[in-house]
Amino acid sequence: MSEVSDVVVSATSHRLPRFAYSALNRCNLPAVTLGSCTYQHSPTPLEIDGVAELHSELFRSIERLPHAKERALHFRQYMRSAFLLDHLDEAGFNPNEQRVKRGKADYLRLLRGWMFNPDGIEAAVLKRWVESRFGLLAQSHRGVLDHRDSPNYQGYQADYMRGLYNSNALEAQLDVLYSYCQFELARRWPSQLHRQLFRGTNRIETYNRSSHHHDTLCPILLNNLNSFSDDPHLCELFGDVVLEVKVPTSKILYFPELLPGVLQGEGEYLVLGGLYQALEHRG
Repeated sequence: MSEVSDVVVSATSHRLPRFAYSALNRCNLPAVTLGSCTYQHSPTPLEIDGVAELHSELFRSIERLPHAKERALHFRQYMRSAFLLDHLDEAGFNPNEQRVKRGKADYLRLLRGWMFNPDGIEAAVLKRWVESRFGLLAQSHRGVLDHRDSPNYQGYQADYMRGLYNSNALEAQLDVLYSYCQFELARRWPSQLHRQLFRGTNRIETYNRSSHHHDTLCPILLNNLNSFSDDPHLCELFGDVVLEVKVPTSKILYFPELLPGVLQGEGEYLVLGGLYQALEHRG
């Protein structure tokens, strides 16, 4: 499980701080709501604007398939067809173009990039997508993003612009990936609104928390996209403190075995950020 840079924040309230969200997003709930502790405990489904309508054929097709592996295969085939991933020339790519070539960048490469380096170019594209769709602003990328004129923030902007340049509708691909993930979570675990997940950190003291006591439930502001695991023992390898968090399934972008045989990670869940009440377990 990749360790993501932790953030110095004030999390003494259950309301999302103003610096952590945008008033604009492209889903059915405002960021100040979906990023709150109240939403953590009482979640409702999140829907990205237009995805259900534009990709209705995908969801009608996989609804009829009884096995998860069949649905995953159909999803991958649909993505190749809908976004012309096997026919880049039809998507407008010129093989003689001398500029940066990003034609092979797709949703799978973004996921692999995150698992390799959660502060890399692919990770910046993912964080920027979360900002655009859910209004949760990135708090860290190669360091704390404290203000827009800071070198860290300028570097973050440069990374996601490099990642999106000359690429093939990457953010739209992520829209469909998120929606497919939500479909699968509801199909496999229809009665579950939460997953109990864990995250290791070596820098828990950088959090400005309402409580600093062992095993105390307290609100913590996480980056807008984070790695988690369902194995607490694995998380101990990534830090001397393990956070235990009740994560709404509606805030999961990717979970292990969503795409079996495609991504050989370490059992990572990719989780949207915001405020969370978390238990701290020290080794």
